[in-house]
Amino acid sequence: MGSVNKVILVGNLGRDAELRYTPGGAPVATLNMATTEVWNDKGGQKQEKTEWHRIVLWGKTAESLNEYLTKGKQIYVEGRLQTRQWDDKDGNKRYTTEIRGDRVVLLGGGGGGGGQRGARTGGAAHMEDPMGEPVSELSDDDIPF
Repeated sequence: MGSVNKVILVGNLGRDAELRYTPGGAPVATLNMATTEVWNDKGGQKQEKTEWHRIVLWGKTAESLNEYLTKGKQIYVEGRLQTRQWDDKDGNKRYTTEIRGDRVVLLGGGGGGGGQRGARTGGAAHMEDPMGEPVSELSDDDIPF
């Protein structure tokens, strides 16, 4: 059997998405997302642990969802782990592991706006129900601004 590199997360954005463009003109958005695990310890006390995840979106997904990806917004992300190597200002090799998002669904909680818009990397934005099934294609006429 081959290998699998798949990440699925549901959490809240810690800040607004940051959209930039590579020197070649490719759009890239960076997100910081929190997932929180809650449990009761042996003494019955509620415990909580928050993990922070760096998510990178490319292409049309980055551009079309950027304005909806605001602090506090709850999102569903599917993607894969990738590790990049880079040199810091002192010339030391550094590594960053992040999630390359292939699919994003905006959920109802937190942040501004509402609805359940979603997009797949490299595809047009489309409406989805909470189970991720396409409802109808989103065209320029559907956007209220």
